Amino acid sequence: MKTESRTDTTTQISLKDIRDYIAKNHHQPLTIEHLALISGLSSSYFGEAFKKAFDQSATDYLTALRIGHAKQLLRDTDLLLREIARKVGYSDEFYFSRKFKKEVGITPSAYSKMARKRISTFSVSTTGNLLALGILPVAAPLDAKWSPYYYNHYHEKIPVYVNIFDAESEDNFKKLASAKPDIHIFQEEPSLSMLDWLQTIGIENVYIQAKDWRTQLREIAIAVKKQSVGEHFIQSYEQKVLEAKQEIKRATKEDSFAVLRLCGDQLFLYCNKGIQDVLFTDLQLRPINAQQQTYNEHITLDQLVNLNPDRLLFIICPDSPTRHYWLTLQYLDRWKELRAVKNGHVYVLPSNPWFEYSAIAINRMLDEMLLMLTGKNPNPFPVPVHGNVSDGDL
Repeated sequence: MKTESRTDTTTQISLKDIRDYIAKNHHQPLTIEHLALISGLSSSYFGEAFKKAFDQSATDYLTALRIGHAKQLLRDTDLLLREIARKVGYSDEFYFSRKFKKEVGITPSAYSKMARKRISTFSVSTTGNLLALGILPVAAPLDAKWSPYYYNHYHEKIPVYVNIFDAESEDNFKKLASAKPDIHIFQEEPSLSMLDWLQTIGIENVYIQAKDWRTQLREIAIAVKKQSVGEHFIQSYEQKVLEAKQEIKRATKEDSFAVLRLCGDQLFLYCNKGIQDVLFTDLQLRPINAQQQTYNEHITLDQLVNLNPDRLLFIICPDSPTRHYWLTLQYLDRWKELRAVKNGHVYVLPSNPWFEYSAIAINRMLDEMLLMLTGKNPNPFPVPVHGNVSDGDL
């Protein structure tokens, strides 16, 4: 038993090396036996150890890398299908096609045709929905402060950054013209002058009016002819909800939840559309109040103590006065009386993704809830547009 314990400790480092090895050599004909051999473990123990370490099997990780690389080649090159299959590690193009369709929801040929459509948007939420469909927009509102997730992951892949606050500026018009999109997608009603300008330069416009993210995603998917991909994303999300709900229920039992927003020295009971959807509709957590709608209501510390939630999720405005009061608040005796504080069940939420409402943002909120409440990371690798993967052959 002592020997096995030492193996677990030392293997953790080598497993990270194995993961890096897979990433660098995913185009090679890798096998579990080969990976186990270079890790110094038996095949069966290697598979268990890898999944335990990263919450994902080596097979799933390899498949995600290969399919992700294939998507990039289908989007950005004119290579034949058999060439792409070989470049990403599949010797049989027909097996590759079946594998691709299983993971993405459509065939490589269909994905290639659809991916060639050039899409632009002025909306951060639309960017999230497009990425959920496997589409990189040619122009989008990327900003290191206001859309950090998309900026960090895609600033080298999305060629044109438009102004997030002044959509109909002259500068945005020029940028859009340079990006040469086929379709521009709005999630806020455009002006007549904007529509006239788009028509003049031959850009099709699509206005998405749906209020819930699933319908938004489906409407965009119809516009860009990626209905199968959209449905695949939604189905994968629903499956994740079922699994996360069970894990979180085991960890939190019947605990009550409150979401608070702190601005200056003012506390607000808070619930936006994304929080409502993920926490109280999908995960069916128990809210401290009976309201089943969005709200932003002022609450005193005494009122909060009277409600006394079991768990607190906190959104803190990033300005200096608010951050100063947040530090002060944690030393107040009334604050220390809260059950959530006594039990260490206070969770600080970043504004991103909790203020965004899109398919990608909702998916990230679900992942973050699972991680915060159970300690389990459902998505250790940032592959946000590659979809979910399932068990299968190498």
